[in-house]
Amino acid sequence: MVEAVEDMKGVILAGGSGTRLKPLTTVTSKQLLPVYDHPMIYYPLMTLIGAGIRDILVITAPEHADDYYAYLGNGKDFGVRFSYAIQKKPAGLSQALGMAKRFVGKDSVTMILGDNIFGGSVAPWIRTFNGGAMIFVKKVRDPGRFGVVELGQSGSVRSIEEKPKHPKSHFAQTGLYVYDNSVFSRIATLKPSARGELEITDLNNLYLVDGALRGVILQGEWIDAGTFDALLKANQLIARQRKKFPTRR
Repeated sequence: MVEAVEDMKGVILAGGSGTRLKPLTTVTSKQLLPVYDHPMIYYPLMTLIGAGIRDILVITAPEHADDYYAYLGNGKDFGVRFSYAIQKKPAGLSQALGMAKRFVGKDSVTMILGDNIFGGSVAPWIRTFNGGAMIFVKKVRDPGRFGVVELGQSGSVRSIEEKPKHPKSHFAQTGLYVYDNSVFSRIATLKPSARGELEITDLNNLYLVDGALRGVILQGEWIDAGTFDALLKANQLIARQRKKFPTRR
């Protein structure tokens, strides 16, 4: 097992209603749907564990909390320690991350979305993180569907726009974020967007204004498995790369 990173906590966001995957999500949480031979949440969990993160908070909706505990337990079977938090109503990724303040304490934090599957390791960047904020981007054919990141030299970020009509680049912001401990004071300053949520792009832009936001271009595959086509693609990816994901409970 990879050596633990002592000053980094992990957060897996597994809430939401999964409306794009109904009727499958009528009976279970999106992040518990099968991807090849494991529930979907297993793969973002392996991304955190593979980076050396051992203390992990799972944030989920109240109606599925028992199901997550039935699968994950206290973390012993995975070699980690799990804590749980209930997000009663989805109010943005930044709002969800703000719920982890007490859990994170004085450490840094890596948040990953429970429906994001990464085909390669991100351990080198997480293990050497030394402050500010870090986002992971992937070149896509349809950037207007995502948060679009314009990169400068040496990983600097020039701009982030949420689902722009005229994208400035083909780099999409993925569902993996690393923050220093100042993230919680920054979240406290955010105002709800037009859709009533505390947006992750607004949070990242606070770091951008301070010159403290870095972008890392992912080399491996990335799938946001929130649609039927993406879920099928995720199953096919894992079937091809199964040896990269060690078999666990």
